[in-house]
Amino acid sequence: MIDIDVTFKAHPISAQGASAPGMPRVMWLLNHSSARRFEVPMLKACGFNEIFLPKTHPVDPSFRSASIDFSEDQNLTIPATDLAVLNGADWYGDPGRDAWAVANRHFSLLFFIVHTAGALGSISANFEGAAIWRAYGLERTNSYAKIRKHFSGGIKTIERMGDRFWFGEAYQGLHEVEDELLRRRSVYLPLGLSSTDIAEGWTGSDRRIFFVCPDIGFNPYYRAIFEEFRRDFAGLPYAIGGSQPIAFADPNVLGFVPKEVHERNMREMRVMYYHSREPRHIHYHPFEAVRAGMPLVFMADGMLDKLGGTGLPGRARTVAEARSKIQRLLQGDARLIDEIRSSQRVLLDPMKPSSLEHTWRKNLTRVVERLQVAAASQIAVPTRKKRIAIILPIVYRGGTLRAAKLLAEAVSRGAEQAGESAEVVLLHLDLASAYTPKDWSDLPPSVTTRAFNWSILDKHEAKTAMLFDGHSDWQPLYEKYLAVDDGIRQLGDCDLWIVVSDRLSLPMLPMRPVLLVVFDYLQRHYRVSHLDEQILLANRLANHVLVTTDFTRQDALQYAGVDPRRLTKVPMLVPGKGNATRQQKDGGEAKHFIWTTNLAAHKNHRRALTALQLYYEVYQGKLSCHVTGFGSSEIIKSQLPHLEGLNRVVAGSRALRQHVRFLGELSENAYRKELGASAFLWHPTELDNGTFSVIEAAHYGVPSLSSDYPAMREMDRQFQLGLSFMDQEDPEDMAAQLNAMELNLAERRRSLATEEQLNEQSLVRLAPHYWRAVRELL
Repeated sequence: MIDIDVTFKAHPISAQGASAPGMPRVMWLLNHSSARRFEVPMLKACGFNEIFLPKTHPVDPSFRSASIDFSEDQNLTIPATDLAVLNGADWYGDPGRDAWAVANRHFSLLFFIVHTAGALGSISANFEGAAIWRAYGLERTNSYAKIRKHFSGGIKTIERMGDRFWFGEAYQGLHEVEDELLRRRSVYLPLGLSSTDIAEGWTGSDRRIFFVCPDIGFNPYYRAIFEEFRRDFAGLPYAIGGSQPIAFADPNVLGFVPKEVHERNMREMRVMYYHSREPRHIHYHPFEAVRAGMPLVFMADGMLDKLGGTGLPGRARTVAEARSKIQRLLQGDARLIDEIRSSQRVLLDPMKPSSLEHTWRKNLTRVVERLQVAAASQIAVPTRKKRIAIILPIVYRGGTLRAAKLLAEAVSRGAEQAGESAEVVLLHLDLASAYTPKDWSDLPPSVTTRAFNWSILDKHEAKTAMLFDGHSDWQPLYEKYLAVDDGIRQLGDCDLWIVVSDRLSLPMLPMRPVLLVVFDYLQRHYRVSHLDEQILLANRLANHVLVTTDFTRQDALQYAGVDPRRLTKVPMLVPGKGNATRQQKDGGEAKHFIWTTNLAAHKNHRRALTALQLYYEVYQGKLSCHVTGFGSSEIIKSQLPHLEGLNRVVAGSRALRQHVRFLGELSENAYRKELGASAFLWHPTELDNGTFSVIEAAHYGVPSLSSDYPAMREMDRQFQLGLSFMDQEDPEDMAAQLNAMELNLAERRRSLATEEQLNEQSLVRLAPHYWRAVRELL
């Protein structure tokens, strides 16, 4: 059985080499079998001879009437490679940038239905032609305006298309209960039947009521209809048609049957009962019964009244009247059978293709002409560069600050390499004590900086701000929101907000798409913040999340609950060589190794100091340890719980006092001098997303000894670093591996990645990966 109220979606169409002269190619992005059998021939009758049909559809019970049709591919005069891209795309989800590029190259008209939020946003953001939202009607308690608000969250989507968007109602008057936008953009494209011929051969030999009701086992809407039918027609024989993905314990429920069995049921069942009184929706099966010659008893005040059903003998004003008529039919009332069969043919008249072609031709001409006007008016309109904001939500130093700057450069370079124009703005908190101009001096000229402060809006202020930004349907879900106070329309001049990390204390006001770049989910393993729940919410509210390791990707899926469709892994970016000079000696002259760290709990300070004590006192280690990094000079002074007592550990060990120097945060030049003179770099962190320091060390020809955890193994593979590993949970193994590094320095240096290998993973080479991910959200 076929139910036209399934919410579908469709996609783009543009007129390059088209159909009939002046007619664009069409993308009819639905899979409904019965609708396709009528609408594709109707489009051809109107001169649209080249029509693309989608080759996949969701595995979803609501698509019970869907099928795939390749037959129109042979009529498309587009390159086979482009057709392959279209056929491989998911038009009910995110077809991707490549598919949209092909669609815009060849198609100007698009029919779609709305099945996901992604499709609605994707069409409005990417398709350059006219898009027609095909509306087949809904139950009286629902509307397409509600569906739009549900899937868009009140954020502007189809509004951005202006006169290129149309609400394509299949039945006249559907727009009357919709909002102003849909009413204003409505176009009547009536649904019909591919054939209205009455079949011969109905016998009615099976003296049962045929009632179509799918999805009884799991859909409350259809379950209620089924229970009402059983109550109203108790004691009468019946059979229930319609797909039942979940089996229902009633022998009268047929479930899915082969086509030939269904056709036999239509010939042999005595009567079909149609229950619906919905004024704006009708199913396919009542027309199927009429075409089969089966008597149809239907309730008054529904869509069938509008199609000529008023006054028909099969019409019933009450359930009692319907039951009475059905009983007479089951008992073989030949006169009533003949009256219903002969009169109900009138219901097919409004569905005849010949009756509807003029309306389709006239209204589609209007769509095409308006598209041509819109295209002509846009020719002289200059387009500004896309502007992308990269936001540091809290004060970051060290690796995260460097990562943000690398990200900004990668996005800028990636856009340039793709031949696209984009401006990149790096935003940091407006705190004089946190940053100085020198912190930004190494940014490329293509990246600008901007200071900002967070402001907190209550839900009323948030709604007002969103209204002023054009999102008139948006409703707040939370009591408070974060807004960017940058002195420029709350960052409204930017098209995309990229937040480096997920450390957001409240939901961000969703004026623009938000992309989170998450390097790790340490809070899954350590107590790093009191905002754990809010951080998880930030991940789930983001339009997309970028990660740089498989380990973090798994945490995003399993811990943060990020939808895999909104998650992308990109290669890790690391600082370039700069003016680093690789040491040519074997390192035997070096007098120290370097430990780069900070005060965070996951840095494993307690085990590291225990390992150092063993290295010096048991293995008689000869190399001093220079400890660097933001806050590192405070390690043995800090009162943080995870550092408590370390001052006593150092004070009680003459070897530690003599050999370990806590240098604190060094300038870039001072750090590089320390690193270049080191025998090796030590990275005893317990767990994180990896560290830039081992890459920088490799550029200087300095090997590294690292904790053995997934992110560092991934870095070792990506950059071919030749790292040495230790068990970061075992101080004795850590000490033994420190000793092994001292004894085997020449060998460890020879295992380092070459400059050529490191250059293969340079920012310039990896930038396209970042631009592709960012570009999908613009």
